[in-house]
Amino acid sequence: MLDDRDRRILDMLQKDAGISVTDLAERVALSVSACSRRIQRLEETGHIARRIVVLDREKMGVPTTVFALVKTAHHSDEWTETFRRIISDIPEIVEAHRLTGNHDYILKIVLPRVEHYDVIYKQIVRKLELFDVSASISMEELKHGMAIPVGYAR
Repeated sequence: MLDDRDRRILDMLQKDAGISVTDLAERVALSVSACSRRIQRLEETGHIARRIVVLDREKMGVPTTVFALVKTAHHSDEWTETFRRIISDIPEIVEAHRLTGNHDYILKIVLPRVEHYDVIYKQIVRKLELFDVSASISMEELKHGMAIPVGYAR
């Protein structure tokens, strides 16, 4: 069971995983050793899945975002696993979700420029049959973040 201090620790770590344990302990009113033990417990229980570095997409040369909506006529486990393997091998595809509704999948693709989308599209359709793919270019990012709400954590 998590308490409010655990939730505050999680919230602060997901905003800045590089924060020192000393600074974190001070902000949540714990000793350094008690804070360190809590972090270790949160890692062991899986509340902290991993720690990452978020790169600046502009500086990394991939400022463009395209969302590809995919429809397929195939829904077998084998087809889905092949699709998963293909998109996993394409680093520009940074997110993929299976959907309900009119489309089967949505892919979030980061690119150096819009024209590069065709390269990614061809990498997929050369290896796998798709019924339909429609792409939308993000004009402006209104909200971005990896932080999730911590209030629901148990």
